[in-house]
Amino acid sequence: MPQPTFARRSPQTSSVAFLAVTADTLVAADFRPRIRRRPPGPYRRLLATPGARAFTIGNLMARLPMGMFSVSAVVMIAGTRGSYALAGAVTATGLAATALVAPWTARLVDRYGQARIAVPATLIAALGSLALLLCVRYGAPVWTLFAAYAATATTPNTGGMARARWNHLLKGDADALHTANSFEQAADELCFMLGPVLAAFLCTALFPQAGTLVGVVLLVSGMLLFAAQRSTEPPAARPRPTAKAPLRAPGIPPLLVVCLAMGGVFGAMEVVTIAFADAQGHRAAAGVVLGLQAAGSCAAGLLYGAMKPAGPAAHRLPWCVAAMTALLTLPLLAASLTGSLPLLALTLLIAGMSTAPTMVTTMTMVQQRTPEGRLNEGMTLAVTGLLGGIACGSAVGGWTVEHTSAAAAYGIPVTAAAVALMLTLLPPRRVRVAG
Repeated sequence: MPQPTFARRSPQTSSVAFLAVTADTLVAADFRPRIRRRPPGPYRRLLATPGARAFTIGNLMARLPMGMFSVSAVVMIAGTRGSYALAGAVTATGLAATALVAPWTARLVDRYGQARIAVPATLIAALGSLALLLCVRYGAPVWTLFAAYAATATTPNTGGMARARWNHLLKGDADALHTANSFEQAADELCFMLGPVLAAFLCTALFPQAGTLVGVVLLVSGMLLFAAQRSTEPPAARPRPTAKAPLRAPGIPPLLVVCLAMGGVFGAMEVVTIAFADAQGHRAAAGVVLGLQAAGSCAAGLLYGAMKPAGPAAHRLPWCVAAMTALLTLPLLAASLTGSLPLLALTLLIAGMSTAPTMVTTMTMVQQRTPEGRLNEGMTLAVTGLLGGIACGSAVGGWTVEHTSAAAAYGIPVTAAAVALMLTLLPPRRVRVAG
């Protein structure tokens, strides 16, 4: 005698569960799909923080032009005035002005709040870029180019302000803050990888001023969106009369010297790579080759942020710098022994993977050692150290290329990294870690 069989449709899904009776046994077969819910990854949890996505989008929009303005200025000035020397001098003036003005802007941001200071400072910088555009377009005297580009020095440290927001939102959660710092470093690398490419495309495909014009629009609109997110903004903090300035805080000056040496790595690498590609007859490929280095750093930064850091940042930094020093020997060997541009590009991709972990660890130490209420100023001082090192590295790298060869000049980044390594190995003074 056949046994009865029943079918039951689940109210939550269209699948069917079958029930059958055999003798005295009830057999159930459920064909509903089994969904295994994985816990969200560290970056998904990070961006799930209330308000995080909105301020991140605005910050990335405002940060992308940081990789566009210098390239746009060089193409615009050299294309209309016919002088790369003038273009380089104008951009160097802007770099020097930024190194002087940025810490003061960051101090005002800490004291009066991000929205209150960053928006007017950004508008002043945008007017400086537009003034440069008009001066170049209508053939104004040379001195006006220097004055206009120097005005862009009021541009706030957008990456520092984003890190300050994460530090405010994730206070007390060291693992989440490590992920946030890694995310921001990867964003830096992404912007400096895409920015020059976008600027070069706009200036050549449209008109010489297009890169600067688009950069201004992105900077202002991104900063307005970022500043509008008041719920995630750190509260303004007036420093106590007895509080030390970040430049005098214990442990900060040695870190700034390390940043200076690491900036020498980046500055020399850029100049030497352009010279090497030019010597091989492929100067146009230099941007792609440098972009691969940034891509390696971006990927490594995201991977580093997904990992749980082992030990305090002060113990990790020498290992990160040692890895950077070791990996930087690969481009030197590729350029000196083979002279192959594709092989050099591969070694730069690998060497770039050491950049983000080193910078993430350095910025973590800066956050830990900066006095409370002055975080933007402390991180901007670190960026200023990097800018100074970039300027020195560019000059030394260019001199070495002129007097030896581009291949031999790859020894300059290795030397700068070795100096940074020796500085991290110096006996540390007793440092109070903030909060």
